[in-house]
Amino acid sequence: MDNYIDLRSDTITQPTQSMRDAMYNAEVGDDILGDDPTVKKLEKMSADILGKEDALFTTSGTLANQIAVMTFTNRGEEVIIGDTSHIYNLEVGALAALSQVQTRPINVENGYYDIEKMESLIRNKGIQNAKTGLICIENTNNLNAGFVVPIDNINAVCELGKKHHIPVYMDGARIFNAAVALDVEVKDIVKNVDAVMFALTKGLCAPFGAILAGDKEFIEKARWIKQRLGGGFRQAGFLAAPAIVAIKEMIPRLKEDNKNAKILGEKLSAIEGLDVNVDNIHTSILTGSVKKLPITIDEFLDRLKENKIKAKRISDDSFRMVTHLGIEENEIERVVKVVKETINNI
Repeated sequence: MDNYIDLRSDTITQPTQSMRDAMYNAEVGDDILGDDPTVKKLEKMSADILGKEDALFTTSGTLANQIAVMTFTNRGEEVIIGDTSHIYNLEVGALAALSQVQTRPINVENGYYDIEKMESLIRNKGIQNAKTGLICIENTNNLNAGFVVPIDNINAVCELGKKHHIPVYMDGARIFNAAVALDVEVKDIVKNVDAVMFALTKGLCAPFGAILAGDKEFIEKARWIKQRLGGGFRQAGFLAAPAIVAIKEMIPRLKEDNKNAKILGEKLSAIEGLDVNVDNIHTSILTGSVKKLPITIDEFLDRLKENKIKAKRISDDSFRMVTHLGIEENEIERVVKVVKETINNI
């Protein structure tokens, strides 16, 4: 390891020793033929924890998202989607390239979907109109904020979908961070969405994969599309085994990540000239801005890196930090000290 304090993302986490042991000892089989017992165990466990009928193990959250859209939609349909969402911004145009759908983006203010505005984006039937085929929501919301979407707001979106006979899909990459923040079971958050994905490789610290879940008919079709896209596995149990450990062991500790982000944000917000809105820290992600300081964002981040601290540039004047396994109180104090010294020495 390079001894950096790396706050760019929770995807940089390393698998725990128990995950490594599980990989080594995993029982495997040909998953395409339905013969891998460890993958089957992971999928059953994931479906149960989400309160869904069935689940599918995929290589990544991006693949799970794209499989979901391809399962729900037909070419030429429209998808209503948050304008700050991962699926809209960071999946290489896959909605257009793979599913051949077009997007109707909606602004999501601080993780809250405006139902009236969303309904206005649903297309009326007409000879010149595309059909609205899917509503995509995200929780936590906003790839550089991690906002928790209120459960009643999610349910309102789902009611709107039912009213217009449009399925609702949730990109829940960090859904367990939201569940911990709300102190509820994750199934209570996703009970009314038609399908949901969560990442295994972020706060849960597994080295591989994501889970897509929904009813049996949805997953049956999704499994077929996964194979079409080249996502089928053979002896994948050694990849599923650490994911099982992650679900069993890592969910409760997400509370620590959320808490540490708040602590870090509060300490950074007290530094004169640095703009950090503590109220916007819902989970393990915080953002800050140097727009009030006589330093560019690149200079600021370079100086942090010189002191073995990594943060992610997200705009011309702002950065993101994400807390995760391995970020403890002493790391937080070190980050605050370096940021303060950097600003004082401008």
